[in-house]
Amino acid sequence: MSEIITICQAELLQQIKLSCQTPSIVEAILTRKIIARAQEEQGIEVEPEELQQAADNLRLLNNLRSVDATWLWLQKHSLSLDEFEELVELSVASSKLAQHLFANKVESFFVEHQLEYNQVVMYEVVLEEEDLAMELFYAIQEGEVNFHGVARQYIQDIELRRKGGYLGALSRTKLKPEISAAVFAASPPQIIKPVLTSLGAHLILVEELIQPELDNMLRQEIISDLFSEWLKQQIEIFEVEIDLRSNSGQALNPETRDLVASS
Repeated sequence: MSEIITICQAELLQQIKLSCQTPSIVEAILTRKIIARAQEEQGIEVEPEELQQAADNLRLLNNLRSVDATWLWLQKHSLSLDEFEELVELSVASSKLAQHLFANKVESFFVEHQLEYNQVVMYEVVLEEEDLAMELFYAIQEGEVNFHGVARQYIQDIELRRKGGYLGALSRTKLKPEISAAVFAASPPQIIKPVLTSLGAHLILVEELIQPELDNMLRQEIISDLFSEWLKQQIEIFEVEIDLRSNSGQALNPETRDLVASS
């Protein structure tokens, strides 16, 4: 039989401090308080049906397909039923608040920042030596070798080598400025002249440039980005005083008791 070791609340708190996680935990607590306050100020209410749907989604996300599996998951994370309900309600409230604050700002933001959402489908080989990169660039242009052959020979990462250096569809914000400027000026399909960065000489095959469309997925991404930026600004307003002697936090009121059992 396994030996039982008891870990108390004070030890958990001490471990958070020793792991230097206090700033991130404090930010998470402050974020929760900001959302709760804004929810109240904006008159946003969470309906039981919304809670149930969010609970079902959370269970599916964690592969909790039975009541027993859900209870085991709660025990693993030291969550009571009330705390599970609080977790679900925070998720719904956060989503509804984001929609309330920014749904009507998406179109104007998209027009203003449309270039940021342009994407490039590209392949890349990063070489240490600029001279070698230039040599391979001209060899590819002359048809002496092909890009994918170069990728298989010079890429060290096994998975990336298997994909021939394929990086997928990347937005401007995911690229270094010098690379972004070069690839979005290309006329695909095109191999562009090696680009130098702190990582080395980038030999790039630009396969396609994708113009953004404001579909539902991008709309939700923009709302999420605007909400995250808003939360950062709100957090900067407050000066946090940590009081470890008292328990002043207030739990959200649960709306339903069927979140665990329902499917």
